[in-house]
Amino acid sequence: MKLSREEVRHIALLARLGLTEAEVDRLEEQLSNILENFEVLQQVDTSNVPPTSQSIALQNIVSDDKVAPSLSQEQVLANAPRKEGDFFRVQAVLEN
Repeated sequence: MKLSREEVRHIALLARLGLTEAEVDRLEEQLSNILENFEVLQQVDTSNVPPTSQSIALQNIVSDDKVAPSLSQEQVLANAPRKEGDFFRVQAVLEN
């Protein structure tokens, strides 16, 4: 399927892209090639292929939790730029 320059400009407008004339020329060719590839794929018989949303099985890989020593509260707060008692002091990000 060959796209026209006007179709490329319309697609760019919908995507809120400002294109130069050179970019329109380049994208006219590139997008037309992509659509031609999809036309070839449409000829493939998929009548015996069940619909799927995932082509390969998903598998979660998790590791066991391991107990490890951690820093003390004093060590954690040692390099804090601002602290208040045993806590980090941060600038408020919400309005009253």
